[in-house]
Amino acid sequence: MEIRGSIVALVTPMHADGAVDWERLRKLVDWHVEQGTHAIVAVGTTGESATLGFEEHDLVIREVISAARGRVPVIAGTGANSTEEAIRLTRDARRDGADACLLVTPYYNKPTQEGLYRHHLAIAEAVDIPQILYNVPGRTACDMLPETVERLSHIGNIVGIKEATGNLERIREIRERCGPGFMIYSGDDATAVEAMLMGADGDISVTANVAPAAMAAMCQAALAGDAGRARELDASINALHRDLFVESNPIPVKWALQQMGLIDSGIRLPLTPLSSAAQEVLRKTLVQCGLL
Repeated sequence: MEIRGSIVALVTPMHADGAVDWERLRKLVDWHVEQGTHAIVAVGTTGESATLGFEEHDLVIREVISAARGRVPVIAGTGANSTEEAIRLTRDARRDGADACLLVTPYYNKPTQEGLYRHHLAIAEAVDIPQILYNVPGRTACDMLPETVERLSHIGNIVGIKEATGNLERIREIRERCGPGFMIYSGDDATAVEAMLMGADGDISVTANVAPAAMAAMCQAALAGDAGRARELDASINALHRDLFVESNPIPVKWALQQMGLIDSGIRLPLTPLSSAAQEVLRKTLVQCGLL
């Protein structure tokens, strides 16, 4: 499996009452294909995986796969802080035709490095599908260290990692430890261009939800080694990388998409709508970037 470039961490559109908006979901997939997005993550953490039930989780992944119609790869978010639950979700995604799965480190439990190794080993052994590790300690209180990533990289169907610390030295170390065949994806839009210029394979992106064409072009330039063009494109949307996190993700990005007329206003508790003060900040940035 070789998925490279701009990979959108797709929001899950919802009606004002919190029900999944299936029509808008299909339209978002079509829009991303048209705009040049290289792959889609369905029900990652930006897709509110934590508030979707098992059946909904599977249904959203199935709908994204159906809407994509093979035009772009679909990566299913199937991580959980229960190994058994993660195996179930990963099996379901394989059954439904996902190209790969993205598995966030177990949150809240704070497992040891050995626990992380055994958790991901168990999932890899249970389900024959390409699996991408996902390290985001700022959200999980759990940091998968490069030496653990290296151990896991020797397992045949563990094919890469989304590294979301924003630490470029971490990207460099993982590449040195795991070699060129192991896929590395930035999970931090603000540092993604530099990560790709030093050897990462793409960006699993929040910003791509609102600026898919710009993110796709930036990623293509960076992967081609055109540092000047990549940094120029990134500078044009750099404020988005910052202000789409003015409150907890995905609160700002869902509000931005609603302002752009692409989704309804729905978001599920314990997440709440974007505050008035934050709306003013983000509105200015959307206008600055030509999105409103």
